[in-house]
Amino acid sequence: MTKIALFGAGGKMGYRLSTNFLGSRFSVSHVEVSEAGVDRLKTGLGIVAVSADDALDGADVIILAVPDTHIGKVMASINGKVQSGTMVVALDAAAPFAGHLPERPDLTYFITHPCHPPIFNDETDMEAKNDHFGGYKAKQHIVSALMQGPENDYAKGEEIAKLIWAPVMRSHRVTVEQMALLEPGLSETVCASLLVVMKEAVDEVVARGVDRQAAMDFLLGHMNVLGAVIFEETQGVFSDACNKAIEFGKPVLMRDDWKRVFEPEEIAASIKRIT
Repeated sequence: MTKIALFGAGGKMGYRLSTNFLGSRFSVSHVEVSEAGVDRLKTGLGIVAVSADDALDGADVIILAVPDTHIGKVMASINGKVQSGTMVVALDAAAPFAGHLPERPDLTYFITHPCHPPIFNDETDMEAKNDHFGGYKAKQHIVSALMQGPENDYAKGEEIAKLIWAPVMRSHRVTVEQMALLEPGLSETVCASLLVVMKEAVDEVVARGVDRQAAMDFLLGHMNVLGAVIFEETQGVFSDACNKAIEFGKPVLMRDDWKRVFEPEEIAASIKRIT
């Protein structure tokens, strides 16, 4: 049986993983350093946390369910105890991309990250519909990368990834560099920034007298239909008035060189700030 050492098992992310591994074919040893996390595992799932040494003894896979800023420290502290051939799984590309994993060519490094449940979906169950993060009830897609290690290790990593983020629809294979383009580049630098601007726009029209609920209902409804057309989820065209508004609005809101955020040096700088 494949043995997994799950670090950060009682944290926000680790607890989700601990829950999803229950009843799986994997033998999981749970490592948690905080008293709150240890208690959460015990009272919530009936799981007793173990020491890092006990978890690493005979471990085939190590999963790092810890913050990006802690990954380097955790790996440095256990590096001498990790056996050759072990797979190390990180849940985000930032720390691996930034070089925070040890120079160990004898290890497999596998990176996986959720796409999160899509806006356009077919969820009908309310628990699934309200699972905006995923990994609980809502179906989602995922991306994974084999950073280093034997090619046949990808299948093992993907099996674990599908369990971590279950229920999973599409599983995409990418490189670590491509994953960094997706996050922080596409999802955070671009998407999150623009959504913050949209929230500020709501605040602005409210300050100018529009009822907040009316503004929210109007914006979110238009996000649905405009997004469906722009991303070709449905056939449709914008009115002349809408096209003219876009033609005027985009240069007002966006710099001409905004796509530089995807340049390698910009991605590297962004990840350095994160980690």
